[in-house]
Amino acid sequence: MLAMDLPLLRRLTTGEGWGLLQSLPPYDESRALALQQRLRDAGFEPDLVAAALNQARLRARATAKFGEFARAMLFTSDGLEQATRLNVAAQHAQRFRSAGIHTVHDLGCGIGADAMAMAGLDLRVRAVDADEVTAAVADVNLRHWPDSSAQQGFAEEFTPPAGEGARGVGAWLDPARRTPGVADVTGRTRRLFRLDEISPSWDTVQALARALPATGAKLSPAFPHAALPTGAEAQWTSVDGEVVECTVWFGPLVRTPGRTAVVMREGSPAVQVTERDGDTTAPTLTNLADVGPWLYEPDRAVLRAGLVPALTAATGGVELDTGVGYVGSPRSVDVPYARRYAVVEAMPYNVKALRGWLRDHGIDRLTIKKRGVGIDADLLRRQLRLPAKGHTEAVIVLTRVRSNQVVLVVQPA
Repeated sequence: MLAMDLPLLRRLTTGEGWGLLQSLPPYDESRALALQQRLRDAGFEPDLVAAALNQARLRARATAKFGEFARAMLFTSDGLEQATRLNVAAQHAQRFRSAGIHTVHDLGCGIGADAMAMAGLDLRVRAVDADEVTAAVADVNLRHWPDSSAQQGFAEEFTPPAGEGARGVGAWLDPARRTPGVADVTGRTRRLFRLDEISPSWDTVQALARALPATGAKLSPAFPHAALPTGAEAQWTSVDGEVVECTVWFGPLVRTPGRTAVVMREGSPAVQVTERDGDTTAPTLTNLADVGPWLYEPDRAVLRAGLVPALTAATGGVELDTGVGYVGSPRSVDVPYARRYAVVEAMPYNVKALRGWLRDHGIDRLTIKKRGVGIDADLLRRQLRLPAKGHTEAVIVLTRVRSNQVVLVVQPA
């Protein structure tokens, strides 16, 4: 794959190169080689053709994150993978605007997804990225907002304004959470999860927040609860069931101090869950026989945020065991951040007994869910010896009650 450098990027985004890029049809991998040859035969330089087709390919991939906006944006491969989804970036931007911020310093802007969302809400963005090509890509993506720009620079070199100069000014950081360089044959670099490995460092983020209180930082969903500073807010966000980030907010950007979760699903309004929605700890089940007729599975953002007590409070239920997340309840209620199942059977985990139950009930297709147990689902499936082709399906949940492995047969409700 052709590596983009600054001169090639400038050729691609001006004159002939920009015209070529804008004229390309929707990307089709099966026709890419033929199109590449036709463009070369038409007199376009090979490196320019390769760069344009790579952008067309990335734009096609980016549609899942940016919708129709992707067709007018530029990308790098790593930048696209790490970029904030459009709907999530819009929430970030709204935080700053609601807090009365007019200027945001985006320190580590990547391809500019968050910067674009902020500029789209009439915030002035001053963005920097350590990589000069990535910064130039972000600057192109900000071209529709003359008051906003991106350039090469380092978050660690940023000097926050003080006194009256800090009024209405905020900072946004997206520390690098990948190792530099290529780590595998796919070209992807290794993810970093520990706070002491990110760049800029967690200490740098906190120091900036002390100097410029209106600061937010996008971090890994693995952010440890104990690292949250007093008075700050850590918000885990999921999109269609996938936890995409934990954002830590400081100062006037905090809405609810402590741990919160936002659940976003296509076609539904975002739902927020906070520590105030439940007790500090969730009650746990004492006997498998008391699991109740309903089982609730919280969204992963709720699990990451440690907010299962909100679910037990909403359902009048109990967590099956500490840390597993599953909640049994006598009540059937609609909870927008959890999935509800009807409990058909609950039994101690035993392969032979489970195989017999499935056979007796004519089950020949199985969905296996598990949490809090070390059972190998693929091995279990082989041990159950279900027919190769079947039409009667069941869902089983493998988990714990009082540290003992159990299996629940459930039906989505």
